Amino acid sequence: MNRLTRVGGARPLERRTIVVTRAAPQAQRFVQLLEEAGARVLRAPTIAIEPPQSWEPLDAALDALDAFAWIIFTSVNGVVMVDRRLSSRGLGWMAVARRRVAAIGPATAEALAEHGVRVEVVPDEYRAEALVERLRGAVAPGDRVLLPRAKETRDVLVVELRRLGASVTEVPAYQTRRVENGAGRLREALAAGAIDAVTFTSSSTARNFAELFTEEERRAWRGRVTIASIGPITAATAAEYGLTTDVMPSEYTIPALARALADYFARVPTRAGRRSGRSA
Repeated sequence: MNRLTRVGGARPLERRTIVVTRAAPQAQRFVQLLEEAGARVLRAPTIAIEPPQSWEPLDAALDALDAFAWIIFTSVNGVVMVDRRLSSRGLGWMAVARRRVAAIGPATAEALAEHGVRVEVVPDEYRAEALVERLRGAVAPGDRVLLPRAKETRDVLVVELRRLGASVTEVPAYQTRRVENGAGRLREALAAGAIDAVTFTSSSTARNFAELFTEEERRAWRGRVTIASIGPITAATAAEYGLTTDVMPSEYTIPALARALADYFARVPTRAGRRSGRSA
């Protein structure tokens, strides 16, 4: 039985319309989990994952992998794009597997395991600060650390690793681009009260979604739409735009976010004035 489906076949997200803002290629698993729990999903990707402006920094790092003590992956996207570059250059993952490897969370670790890479460090809380704490004592002063990740990312990991004495090489493995297709349809659905929840799986999805609307528009449906964020960093970004997070899992993963939404709506009746998602 699907873990999001209750005993007796009840589906807690029945008659709920949930917006998924994740990049389209990465959204399918999340959409599937929500639909299995009964939700009507409105796909409204606010970001697209693209190659960096230049592959040269990543190529240079991949050519010098033996010089690094650690390689740290902070997203599945980073793993996917490194694999893409290795494949295009006729290289394998063997050189990566010989390094000490850390991952931000279990999904990233699983993606690496698919390439035969054993991950040595995964924090209990899937955020940069917790990863640094797990690396404290493992990363020695003078260790060279490779960090292939998004072009524009929080500086916490780099700053804290350097405080540990590490020499950090940060290279762009991909970049994100704002997507605004479907904004009109989304605006109409929100204005009509046809949306039950909007989900954010990264700060960029929250920021790009919020900036599709004016402050007046966001204020108009505040309190009528449940905001679900994958973790505290994403929730903080949403809050900058007046979007207070109602649902956040204790484990910052896609399955956990889907479960948290199911648990939330299993307890909360349809709010007054909100139409059934089936009308959207």
